Amino acid sequence: MTTQAPQFPGAPVVRREAREKVTGTARYAADRTPAGCLYAWTVPATIAAGRVTAVRAVDALAVPGVHSVLTHDNAPRLQEPDDPILAVLQDDRVPHHGMPVALVIADSLEAARTGAGELHIEYERDPHDVTLTEDHPGLYTPEEANGGFPAVRNRGDVERALAASPVQVDATYRMDALHNHPMEPHAATAVWADGHLTVHDSSQGSDKVRGSLAQAFGMNPDHITVVSEHVGGGFGSKGTTRPQGVLAAMAARHTGHPVKLVFPRAQLAEVVGYRAPTIQRVRLGADLDGLLTAVSHEVVTQTSTVKEFVEQAAVPARVMYASPNSRTGHRVVALDVPSPSWMRAPGEASGMYALESAMDELASALGVDPVELRLRNEPATEPDSGRPFSSRGLAACLRDGAARFGWHDRDPRPAARQEGRWLIGTGVASATYPVLVSRSTASAHAAPDGSLTIRVNATDIGTGARTVLAQIAADALGTDPEAVHVDIGSTELPTASLAGGSSGTASWGWAVHKAAADLAGHSGPLPAEGITTTADTGQETAEESPYARHAFGAHFAETAVDAVTGEVRVRRLLGVYAAGRILNARTARSQFTGGMVMGIGMALTEDCGIDPVFGDFTAKDLASYHVPVCADTADIQAHWIEEDDRHLNPMGSKGIGEIGIVGTAAAIGNAVRHATGARLRELPLTPDTLLPYLL
Repeated sequence: MTTQAPQFPGAPVVRREAREKVTGTARYAADRTPAGCLYAWTVPATIAAGRVTAVRAVDALAVPGVHSVLTHDNAPRLQEPDDPILAVLQDDRVPHHGMPVALVIADSLEAARTGAGELHIEYERDPHDVTLTEDHPGLYTPEEANGGFPAVRNRGDVERALAASPVQVDATYRMDALHNHPMEPHAATAVWADGHLTVHDSSQGSDKVRGSLAQAFGMNPDHITVVSEHVGGGFGSKGTTRPQGVLAAMAARHTGHPVKLVFPRAQLAEVVGYRAPTIQRVRLGADLDGLLTAVSHEVVTQTSTVKEFVEQAAVPARVMYASPNSRTGHRVVALDVPSPSWMRAPGEASGMYALESAMDELASALGVDPVELRLRNEPATEPDSGRPFSSRGLAACLRDGAARFGWHDRDPRPAARQEGRWLIGTGVASATYPVLVSRSTASAHAAPDGSLTIRVNATDIGTGARTVLAQIAADALGTDPEAVHVDIGSTELPTASLAGGSSGTASWGWAVHKAAADLAGHSGPLPAEGITTTADTGQETAEESPYARHAFGAHFAETAVDAVTGEVRVRRLLGVYAAGRILNARTARSQFTGGMVMGIGMALTEDCGIDPVFGDFTAKDLASYHVPVCADTADIQAHWIEEDDRHLNPMGSKGIGEIGIVGTAAAIGNAVRHATGARLRELPLTPDTLLPYLL
């Protein structure tokens, strides 16, 4: 089958589900209301550690419309789940504040919520510890950090090299917990019918959810269907199975009715994960020419008593800069806190804030331009592994960004530029994110009427997956993307990996390209039923690449600091990226700038500590947890360099969803230091923290 191929690769094709979303016809997990549907409301624990001794439900059951109350005494029994956070309502233990301890089910959302307020729960409290410190007696070194990375890596003799270095930096950087807060809260609608479970779930991967449900309920996965057709954001919090699907399915089994459950936003922080707080000590040694002689990056972070999750914040230092001596390590302590989890660019976002801030401090100590310092320390191969890079466009990004930004026109002296009451400064930071690809399957079908259909269980979490997969298929088939229909978001489709780790397009697209290319090889008339080809990238993705594969970027920021109030405004923010072949300029720019906006929040507004007395997060909603708004994002630009990397996938693409946040906070922090002369090492940079340095 052959047709003339239009010249569209990389074209800014409008996302095909845009009209559905703006007109409200796109259906999300909570938009499904089957006949006879009941509503569930979770009741969170109000203690940080201990156990439930009694749940008195008489008053709750007396509320009109309340159907039943599930607790650990009467909830359906689960088998051991693949993730310990899914073992909900199975025993009386309370491992952290906010753990679901009861579920009220009613014929309306209002009745369920009212009934939850009428529950009387008694506890036996245990002493709790929710405070992370760098000298906590419970700190230990795990075997691995997230992603399977060794927790500790050593090269050379760091201590000796540091002692011998004529220029040194030794700084500690701190961050509190950060929260994902997608626009769509976590929700699920569950239906049991003739032994088959169907769940509409707000998830970044319905195949993963089906596997978790099958294990928890002891079922054959073929008897479960999970649909995640439209997902209103996730940023990692929906990357693995969360409790809403399990709870909804338990309630539906118990009542014999379909059940809908939506976590209220105030409960999200404690049940769906968060970016773990970190305390990061970075030590750099350099010679007088600015060449690094030693890099030490040591991370202290927290996990829960439920499961081990170790934010891999020291891993980026193994990639970035040449140095003959290196130590990167992680230590963790299990506290009585909710389980941390994935948040956009896990590891890289946290770790590069510290590393790139330290590089700026080193540039200042040397009297070297911060861009030039980074260029001088470009490695020939990946420092930690010694593998050659499949491509490394960091230097090109730094040079291109500096030219676009007007970097070299700046006065390098700190606190040298003022406009009225505003202190003006500029900063730069590098960015990196690994190339990840997972096994996926897909099918391509050509019908005699000329229609083309791609089927793959990808998940569109707002990134435009439907659109770019149609472009990939059209490229392989030599046709227009408008001619390609794409079915995604259901376990009834060919299995695929989840939308996470900036791996979605590379993973699904590889399978789609393979199936479409096979279909394109057909010649002659089509049979009445058409032709279907299938593809499985298991063999290709199982092969370990001999190359170190990473996306890179550079961020440039101009900030204005109010000398009277300490307010910080980001006046300009520029990102330049080397991310392989850009498949859709419109959706790519949206992804880059979206990450940069999250970086502004990380730098200036987002903050959430834990109350040491009660053990709960102090900012539980969007009134108290401040995300950037339009007024905070005056001038944001994203560009990219042309990068032809033949060692990736058939499309030549790298992930772009997460690199936009990596380094942004450091660039802003470096700009604030340039504006004020004050180096603050704890995020966010709020007026109250800056003001003492301005008086």
